Amino acid sequence: MSRLDDCYNVFDLREAAKRRLPKAVFEFVDRSTEDELALRNNRHAFEKIKLKHRALVDVSGRSTKTTLFGKEIALPMAIAPTGAAGLCWHEGELELAKAAARAKIPFTLATGAMTSMEKIAKEANFRLWFQLYVWKQRELSYQLIERAKNNGFEALIVTTDTIVPPNREYNARNGFLLPFHPTWRFTWDIMQHPTWFTTVLLKYLTTIGMPRNENYPEPYRRPIGTDPGTREVMRQDSLNWDDIRIFRDKWPGILMLKGINRVDDALKAVSYGVDGIIVSNHGGRNMDSAAATLDMLPDIAQAVGDKATVILDSGVRRGSDIVKALALGAKCVLTGRATLYGTAAGGQEGASKAVDFIHTEMNKTMAYTGCNGVDEISTDIFFADRESNRFMAG
Repeated sequence: MSRLDDCYNVFDLREAAKRRLPKAVFEFVDRSTEDELALRNNRHAFEKIKLKHRALVDVSGRSTKTTLFGKEIALPMAIAPTGAAGLCWHEGELELAKAAARAKIPFTLATGAMTSMEKIAKEANFRLWFQLYVWKQRELSYQLIERAKNNGFEALIVTTDTIVPPNREYNARNGFLLPFHPTWRFTWDIMQHPTWFTTVLLKYLTTIGMPRNENYPEPYRRPIGTDPGTREVMRQDSLNWDDIRIFRDKWPGILMLKGINRVDDALKAVSYGVDGIIVSNHGGRNMDSAAATLDMLPDIAQAVGDKATVILDSGVRRGSDIVKALALGAKCVLTGRATLYGTAAGGQEGASKAVDFIHTEMNKTMAYTGCNGVDEISTDIFFADRESNRFMAG
């Protein structure tokens, strides 16, 4: 029996991933930063919202389909950029992209991915987005933009919330730092997970050697963690609005900014010609005191209106989470960890299972709340405390 046969939701996939991955790799995917407040707050924001069941509505014809940037997708969800997919499974980005294409939802390839955009475009070309970390030497960023354009990527996502390296203390404890120097602790960790070693790391070593960041510019496309100078050339603390103006000029497709959490920043992004705003705190992986994205979403969505497409990222684990995000003004959500767990547990099959779980849960939640289509989802389905007029935390 496959390990996936015992999984019935994303949290089961998480446990399967935890068993299969070395601790250092699993915690890099699963954990956040410092005291992990933002990670917990993201989930609590979803959990505190309660929904009202609507009775005696014919929902036999309901559908999760929606239109995003003028094209139909099967459900309002896209795969978030995750640089660790290639450590969860051999060429895990390709496995994820294939699962997304099968589900008819967009897939975002990360700058730090270990599978090249050329291979993704050739083998899993549905709706492809490319996430850009801006390099200190801007010409290197422009090269990546041109490369994504030449490979037919539909959208460019500029990450704005990682201007300095995050303080992830557990990576140091696990011996999982860059530049990478194997410690006894990490080596023992790998020895305790022989399946991962043979199906992931050994597969790389016997084909291309140590995995590489295949989407880095050519001078820096080296085995992961071997070049201590890469961190300096990837410094992003000089990123500013002038860069966005240049990216807009250079990118003819859909342009999105990821990590916009203030109304004034959202409105400024619109004025710079941005097509999409992704409300995100990087899954709680950067600033530990960051507010939950679901709490910031309504004000941003209301301010932006129809001037740009608002997408929510960070904390989505259930289909009901998507319903809540849409009710508060998002047009779509990004999922990172949820589908990474599936990829780590079973490659493309596991990633597809994660998407299917979330899809089924969303479909059922729509039925319970009397919504036949995505456009019918609103805060009318929320249960509110009459005294405070706040959504109930239970």
